[in-house]
Amino acid sequence: MKIILISPDRALMESMRQILQMENAKREFVLFDSVDAAAQSIGQESPDLVILNGHSLGIDQLAVLERFSHQNTNTSFIVLCENATPEFLIGAMRIGVKDVLSLPLVPKSLSTAVALIENKLNKTSTLQHIGKVITFIAGKGGSGATFLACNLGYILASSFGKSVALLDLNLQFGDAALFVSDKVPANTLTDVASNISRLDASLLASSMVQILPNFGVLAAPEDAEHAVAIKPDNIDALLKLAKTHYDYVILDIGRTLNATSVKALDHTDHIFLVIQETLPFIRDSKRLIHALLSLGYAKEKIQLVLNRYEKGGDIQLRDVESTLNMKVFETIPNSYEAVSASVNQGVPIMKIAKHDPVTKALLNIADKLTVDPKVKKDGWLTHLLHHA
Repeated sequence: MKIILISPDRALMESMRQILQMENAKREFVLFDSVDAAAQSIGQESPDLVILNGHSLGIDQLAVLERFSHQNTNTSFIVLCENATPEFLIGAMRIGVKDVLSLPLVPKSLSTAVALIENKLNKTSTLQHIGKVITFIAGKGGSGATFLACNLGYILASSFGKSVALLDLNLQFGDAALFVSDKVPANTLTDVASNISRLDASLLASSMVQILPNFGVLAAPEDAEHAVAIKPDNIDALLKLAKTHYDYVILDIGRTLNATSVKALDHTDHIFLVIQETLPFIRDSKRLIHALLSLGYAKEKIQLVLNRYEKGGDIQLRDVESTLNMKVFETIPNSYEAVSASVNQGVPIMKIAKHDPVTKALLNIADKLTVDPKVKKDGWLTHLLHHA
C-alpha cells in the first residue's frame, strides 16, 4: 500500500509513519509539508491513500485535491483536523474523504481507518480482472515473430480498444520498440528489474515507450551485458503485476528457452509459434514443440502461426500440419512491400496499409482472441473478415 502524508508538522508526520509502518512493514510512505509541494508528485505516485493535516488546508488546496481525486478514483483520503466546520466537511466530501480524524492524533483511530481502506483495497485486488498473456516464439531466426507481436498489440489496442503491454523479453537481440515507434526508449527491462522492489503500475507505465494511450512497449536491454541482471524472479513479479493492469500482455521471447523465458511461459495463456513453409523451419519447429511439451505446456496452448504463406509452394499447408501433428491457427500472407515499408518506417502496418492481407490476418487473430467463447459471435467484424 502506497501512502502520501501531508502536514506542515514534521513531528506529526513522523509519528503517523511510525505507527502505520510498525503495523505493516510493506507500506510505502512519501512525505510532504504542504499540498502545493505534493501536487505534482501525487499524480505521478498514484497513491492508494493520502493522509493530510487539515490545519492549513484552504480553498485553493482543496481545489487541487478535488481535481486529482476526479482523475484518480482509486485513491482514498483521510483528513486530520482539530475543529471541522460544516464548510470544511463539505469541501472534504467533494474530494472523497473517507474519514475526518480529530487532533491531537489518536493512534488507534488512525490505525482503524487505514486498516479499513487497506482491507477494501486487498479485496478489490483479489477480485480484479486478470489479463491474458500471449507469447510469441520464433521457430527459427527470421520468422517475423517480432513484427507480428508488435502489430498484433497495436491492432488489439487501436481496433479493439484493449489495454496492451508488449514486453520485449528477447534479452540478446530484442528490438521490438523499433517496429512501432521511432522513439529511443528512455528505459529498458533492465531498469525495471533493477527497481523490482518498488515496482508498481506507475513505474511500469513510465518505463515503457507509449505507442498509444492504451499500448506501451517495454524495450529489451541494450546489450547482453545488461541482460545478465534480469532474473527469473524479476520476470515473475513483472508479469504478475502486468496481468492485473492490462487486458493483454504480449511477450516476444525470441527463440531461446532458458530459465527466464520459461518463467515467462509459465504465465502464458497462448504460445504463438511463428514458422514458415521451409524445411529448416519445420525441422527446428518440431524440436521446439517437443521441448515445450517436455516442459509440461499443454499442446492446446501452442498455436502455429504460418508467416509469409504462399499457396502452390513445394511444401503445402497440409504437409506442415501433418509433419508437426498440429493444425495451423492462422496463416499470414506474404506481402513483402507493405511489411518492408512498415518495418523500415517503424510504423504499424495497420496505419500504412489498412487493407493489406497481412493486416486482415492480424485482425482475424485479434478477433479470435477477443471473442467470448461462451457467446456465439457473429458481429460485423467477424462477418467482414470471413466474407471479404
